[in-house]
Amino acid sequence: MPERSPADVVLRAELLWDGTADRPAEGVDVRVQDGHITETGHRLRPRLPDGTLIELPGHTLLPGLIDCHVHVLDDSHDTEAIAYQAVRAVPVLGTLLMHGFTTIRDLGSADQPLNVSLKRTVDEGHLPGPRMLVAPNIISAHGGHGDKEPRLAERYHQIVGTLADGADAILRTVRAQAWAGADWIKFAAGGGFSSPSDRVTDVGYTQREMDLLVTAAADRGLPVAAHAFADEAVRRAVRAGVHSIEHACLTGPDTLALIAERDAFLVPTHYAQRYYVDRLDDDAFWQQRSPLLRESYGAHADRLRRHFPLVADSGVRVAFGSDAGMFPHEENWREFHTLVEHGFSPLQTLRAATSHAAELLRQPDLGRIRPGAHADLVAVPGDPLSNIAVMGRVDFVMQKGKVRHHHQE
Repeated sequence: MPERSPADVVLRAELLWDGTADRPAEGVDVRVQDGHITETGHRLRPRLPDGTLIELPGHTLLPGLIDCHVHVLDDSHDTEAIAYQAVRAVPVLGTLLMHGFTTIRDLGSADQPLNVSLKRTVDEGHLPGPRMLVAPNIISAHGGHGDKEPRLAERYHQIVGTLADGADAILRTVRAQAWAGADWIKFAAGGGFSSPSDRVTDVGYTQREMDLLVTAAADRGLPVAAHAFADEAVRRAVRAGVHSIEHACLTGPDTLALIAERDAFLVPTHYAQRYYVDRLDDDAFWQQRSPLLRESYGAHADRLRRHFPLVADSGVRVAFGSDAGMFPHEENWREFHTLVEHGFSPLQTLRAATSHAAELLRQPDLGRIRPGAHADLVAVPGDPLSNIAVMGRVDFVMQKGKVRHHHQE
């Protein structure tokens, strides 16, 4: 993967969209120095002898993309050796970066805080990959969404999952996640489609337990993300004060209104649901997949389809998150197109993946093109505000002021 970091770079594309504006601007260049944007303006020129002008004709320049719900580790390998799991994740990081996702929030796996080590490896420059913010594991009650191998536990007393029941265990587990290097705490407020132990409509914790978990995280300065699909689980998590709800794909208008009222973010992960719902009748697709997963999606497919269009006009703050890992990581950009199919405007989806995502992640120097921001920039051929499909054709990626990918025809 190419990497250049000259002292003075000017980027020139046909259009520039800065992460917030209602429409792209024409003829605005961007100057990058020392990994940051230092200037925007018309007809800029490199100032230093080793400066570089990178021209991107016919392209739109955008802030680096942010995916707020990713799993770089494969849950199906939870019982494999730790080294094997980590090595399998290495190409995933490169794939996400090449597709323009310069920052990700990895929401962990069931067992072992491996994403913390992956984050460190990327930060130190040993691996190419997105900037990472991580929740090491998903905290779950026994028999909840994060209890991944109940048969192993039953027969061999081998638990696979980060499991905590009751106040004392929840406090210990949140503190252990902080000690392991968490940027976020994630917990299973409800069940999941892929759960071996519960149903997607189940609730994972009592209101008191959720309140305690969020308070324990706040004591360590950590925001909380709640996995929840159905109404009661979402409502309890929102009342507890979580910062983001992940999924909420089976909720009604009243619950969406509560999310908006409490000013939480929603990370809707619609493509991950469509990936399975749209293939329910494809026997070949399901040949190597869990029949319980097919049964669960089949039981709720109609309700999911009714829910999808409710979010766009709900007033909820939405941040882009794909749940990549539940499907091939190279397809995470399809969340853009799926949201547009479900009533979002291209502008809404682009803000969700840039400025709104940065707001959720508490990273004010990401998600925008403006002086002082990190020089994370991507370019696509055409105008994504007119044709969102071009978001699948990212052919220029700059991260921290270094060119990571530049395909020139």
